[in-house]
Amino acid sequence: MCATCGCGQAGVRVDGRATDGHDHGHDHDDMHPHGHGHEPLAGTVEIETALLAKNDHLAAHNRTWLAEQGIVALNLMSSPGSGKTSLLRRTITELAPTRPVGVIEGDQETRIDADKIRSTGAPVVQINTGAGCHLDADMLAHGLQQLAPAPGSLVFIENVGNLVCPALFDLGEAAKVVVVSVTEGEDKPLKYPQMFACADLVLINKIDLLPYVDVDLDRLVAHCRAVNPEVDVLPVSVTTGEGMSTWRDWLLRSAPERAPG
Repeated sequence: MCATCGCGQAGVRVDGRATDGHDHGHDHDDMHPHGHGHEPLAGTVEIETALLAKNDHLAAHNRTWLAEQGIVALNLMSSPGSGKTSLLRRTITELAPTRPVGVIEGDQETRIDADKIRSTGAPVVQINTGAGCHLDADMLAHGLQQLAPAPGSLVFIENVGNLVCPALFDLGEAAKVVVVSVTEGEDKPLKYPQMFACADLVLINKIDLLPYVDVDLDRLVAHCRAVNPEVDVLPVSVTTGEGMSTWRDWLLRSAPERAPG
């Protein structure tokens, strides 16, 4: 984990400029979210235990603050190329008339996805993790400070593309949503069980491509439920819109009612 994958290194950047194109004067280039470097392997278990305990403490603070504000935060996780950003863009467009929506984008480098989200009109903050392979609760706290979502908002957290480490770190979110595309094959839930075991919802994306890939949708759903019997599974296509209304309904049930006025 962090003792070997490099995510304890410096270099995390929270870029509030992605919200409105202006620098808000907050410089987080020197932020060290984990407070440790590369310790000897002999202490790896102790280091990781302390790391997760610290993260869980910060996540509890995030969860309390979000609940007090009536904000529902959803942690979207997947491998790279699953279609998370495209899914978010269409989702934001469809939700905009009924819910205030904000986005925190996580990537190792660039503001490419944040700029795509910003084109929808939704406020967005980019977090670049440098060598890090996931977001953590401290990064989310900084991102929320920059995003400043309105009470009652729905906040999407697009985690770094990775089916391993993001599953281990509670951010204080209300729910974890795992996105897997049919182009990734049927075996991802079996190969990465911890990711799918922690999910509240699995979105199977790109089902419009099923005629062109050697994937059995029913088998993929069965693999999801083999590692997480209670998980909701929803096939969708961002391209055709199939399943998007069900996804939207799920989100609206998760979000608080907009305050009058």
